[in-house]
Amino acid sequence: MFEMTENRIARLYNYACHEDEAELCGLELRVLFGGRPEAGVVAQYRQNDNDSDRPAISVSRSPFLKRRMDAAFRSATLEGLAGPLGGWDLQGQTFKVYYTVGDERHSYEEKRAIERQAGGYLLGKADMHAPMLKFGVAKYRGEWLFGPCEDNDGTWLSHQAKPQNYSTALPVRAARALVNIAIGPSPRGRTFIDPCCGMGTVLIEALSMGIRAEGIEINPLAARGARVNLEHFGYSGNSVVKGDMTEVSKQYDAAVLDMPYNLCSVLPSEEQYAMLMSLRRMAARAVVVTTEDIQIRLTETGFRILDCAKLSKGPFKRFVSVVE
Repeated sequence: MFEMTENRIARLYNYACHEDEAELCGLELRVLFGGRPEAGVVAQYRQNDNDSDRPAISVSRSPFLKRRMDAAFRSATLEGLAGPLGGWDLQGQTFKVYYTVGDERHSYEEKRAIERQAGGYLLGKADMHAPMLKFGVAKYRGEWLFGPCEDNDGTWLSHQAKPQNYSTALPVRAARALVNIAIGPSPRGRTFIDPCCGMGTVLIEALSMGIRAEGIEINPLAARGARVNLEHFGYSGNSVVKGDMTEVSKQYDAAVLDMPYNLCSVLPSEEQYAMLMSLRRMAARAVVVTTEDIQIRLTETGFRILDCAKLSKGPFKRFVSVVE
């Protein structure tokens, strides 16, 4: 039904984050799309004019992405969309047009007028409450883009209500972003391990994306809590095993290691070194989360640091390092 434009832009994504999450958000978007995102919008391009476009990123994968709009048609002017849109056969399906953020901002009144004008070019029935088709319209790089759009469904937000939890556990939003950073833009067929899975916060996010994921936890009470949480959300408790990550011989494509800590003590350097060496053996690529900057230690254990970010919650900071 939708004909891809000859323009190199394949789709636009809108994103938003709290200032405390800005570095983590930027890191996730760099991993998923490559390059540095613009303020509030990421453009995904075709590889070249004759190639198929790059795989679309599901907008609901990320805690920061808000909307994806495929660029099906383009025009130098909004009025120029009238011809191609008027020729669409919507096959009797109702529709709604959503103003979508590009690189040019508009007032509230202008946004509604743009939606009405673009929607008026379509031959069909608009439905403002339960449309069968959703379209976006955006101004980007001097052109008007129009095409099907999809908003983040936010189903992962339900994972915030786990039956078992730690007060110092990673926030669900951060956990979801960390999985994306570790696994990259194409999760299909890749394997994932959380070798200190605690109550399963990161593991649940990985499983919810359809990733083949496993967790290890040395603390029997935490391992039991993780199984309760997984089963609460419909996943097998067998995804978590009680064990010591330094004894694992199996290999995985990606890992997230949230280094154990508490407010009263620091992990001994020997334990930290042993855990990092084990992580290097078990995963080709990893994200390491710590409460102190350990980049020197990471390089000492043979890791190459690809990127990094800080995640803040008031005065408390986590350091996030992407390594391979």
